[in-house]
Amino acid sequence: MTDQPIQRPPLESSALSAAFAAQPDLLVELHPVAPSTNALAGDRAREGAEEGLVVVADHQAAGRGRLDRTWETPAGAAVTFSLLLRPSVLASSWPWIPLLVGHNVAKALTSLGHRAQVKWPNDVLLVDDAGTGRKVAGILVERVETAQGPAAVIGVGINVSTTADELPVDTATSLALAAGPGDPAPDRTQILVAVVTAIREAFDAWQAGGTEATERLRASYVARCATVDVDVRVHLPGGGTLVGRASDVDPEGRLVVESSDGIERVGAGDVVHVRAEA
Repeated sequence: MTDQPIQRPPLESSALSAAFAAQPDLLVELHPVAPSTNALAGDRAREGAEEGLVVVADHQAAGRGRLDRTWETPAGAAVTFSLLLRPSVLASSWPWIPLLVGHNVAKALTSLGHRAQVKWPNDVLLVDDAGTGRKVAGILVERVETAQGPAAVIGVGINVSTTADELPVDTATSLALAAGPGDPAPDRTQILVAVVTAIREAFDAWQAGGTEATERLRASYVARCATVDVDVRVHLPGGGTLVGRASDVDPEGRLVVESSDGIERVGAGDVVHVRAEA
């Protein structure tokens, strides 16, 4: 007897249109199957699409993550989308955008009853009673050059009903797996609306608020960051490893790590929480 694929209800264009009806600055484009929502949104950006376009895939077949990783989500099991933004901030402020997105994805999931935190820079974790975090969402922010100026394509993938057998690694989880007995099944339309709205509202407030808004974002991010005050091992992009204790996030969005060689500020790297391996 062969295993039958899990049947999950698809997202409906009419339901998404109704859910976003109160937000005319957001335009949703739904695809039953797409290789990569970021690739589609990047194409739309170069074609002149306005800020606020949300490209959604019911089944993303060849998603791209940080460090050129690829992944596929089972059909109907995740919320996968890309939001097109056209930042007017200086290029020096762009490193804050991935952190803003991760922070607000975690905030949105928390508002829906999930115990979410962000791992620097922008992986979203669900944390259990023992304090162990498992990845539930990945984020990739890409800069796209267009005739109208640089655009930011915000790609987000959230595991919703993914089963343990469907997860790519044992350090991942899904909203359904982390839910308590008797909890209702997570609603993908509700999750999509909550997350997109949180990102857009936070981005608009941050962009309009200047230096003070960035400091408020930094403080709020640090308070929700599972990496701060944890022993870490950072695999650096150019090779090499940094081991120490993450103590803060600086005004430029870099992770501050106190190692045996002193204080290091990391702008990019793959972070492992050493505590989680014990």
